[in-house]
Amino acid sequence: MRATVAAIDLGASSGRVVRGLVGDGVLKIEEVHRFPNGPVRVFETLHWDVLGLYREVLTGLRNAGQVDSIGVDSWAVDYGLLDERGALLGNPVHYRDSRTDGITAPDGLYQLNGLQFQPFNTMFQLQAEPLLPRARQLLLIPDLVSYCLTGERGAEYTNATTTGLIDVRTGQWSAELTRDLPTGLLPALRHPGDHAGMHDTTPVIAVGSHDTASAVVAVPAENDRFAYISCGTWSLVGVELRAPVLTEESRAANFTNEGGVDGTIRYLRNVMGLWLLQESLRCWNADLEPLLRDAADAKGTLFDANDPVFLPPGNMPARIQQWCREHGRRVPQARAEVVRSILDSLAVAHRDAVADAQRLSGKEVEVVHIVGGGSRNELLCQLTADACGLPVVAGPAEATSLGNVLVQARAAGAAHGTLADLRALVRQSQQLRRYLPQ
Repeated sequence: MRATVAAIDLGASSGRVVRGLVGDGVLKIEEVHRFPNGPVRVFETLHWDVLGLYREVLTGLRNAGQVDSIGVDSWAVDYGLLDERGALLGNPVHYRDSRTDGITAPDGLYQLNGLQFQPFNTMFQLQAEPLLPRARQLLLIPDLVSYCLTGERGAEYTNATTTGLIDVRTGQWSAELTRDLPTGLLPALRHPGDHAGMHDTTPVIAVGSHDTASAVVAVPAENDRFAYISCGTWSLVGVELRAPVLTEESRAANFTNEGGVDGTIRYLRNVMGLWLLQESLRCWNADLEPLLRDAADAKGTLFDANDPVFLPPGNMPARIQQWCREHGRRVPQARAEVVRSILDSLAVAHRDAVADAQRLSGKEVEVVHIVGGGSRNELLCQLTADACGLPVVAGPAEATSLGNVLVQARAAGAAHGTLADLRALVRQSQQLRRYLPQ
């Protein structure tokens, strides 16, 4: 049996609709529509243009033609609010907006939700949400898109775990953490593979709707002794576990326990990622490839890639230079030096996260898999292998779309088995590159 599916994959800097074919040892994807995504500032607030995104989604589905099902994934934590009529109360606010600046986590929170503290997690955004008194329901971004397609509401589990409102032990909405929210605000949970409604005559299937959950499905690992880096705007660096790690040491190390497909735990740390490079290129209005060639021979300066000063949009090269001045480091001047500084600093942040994940979870790692757009950055992959002292397997670049496609195909009966079986199909069908530490 074969299935043809459409994967809607919304990233923080771009979106795409992919047509996938799965079955009889075949896994093929074709991008049928790609479109930019970025923040829109209205007065003092940074928003997502969610209606523009939905328009692009519909264009992509038309380009995909007839398919057996549709699945939606996106970035985490952001949401739309619906009123009593089911209408959207304004454009969703971007997680990089400043409205949650200064928010702190209460004592004991980590034991309840297991999440790395990030001021933009949904639970903290809700503390700064002026529309909350008028809201009747909250839908995370992929659930909001699914609702627009089907008219059906739900909350897919893997993305719901990023809100900070899920009990990490039970996998359900936490009565304690949601007690101050309006009754009924949070919809019933769905899990990857569940039916989520119909778009005209086409089923919509819940997938790992947090894009990292889908990406980890498509990590082409041969066994369970691997670390992964889902490398895009963010680098999500971690290991796959069967149970959360809730020690005080884990909390202090800023590790998170997010839900994965098939009951797994994505034990990871958020690293600032290629956002540093993307914002620098935007500031310079420059192309990446010539800078990467020059950066290979340039001298970089290490800086803390996770410093919150780098979170907002703005002049990234100037902020990196200022950080180096304030910390007594050599200040990179030429553009190639700034690029090399970014890549060196990301490689070290990757190394530290992989080492800490092993130490805190007790899981041994033999290889690091880099998936997502960062897997195409040869210099970053080699620097990460060098820093980690471990082989790096790079690819697939479109891991999120592939994971989305595979979960849909399994729901349709065109793919079978466990995550290990799905990953074997990825290894057989996708081009990968191996980097050895030097």
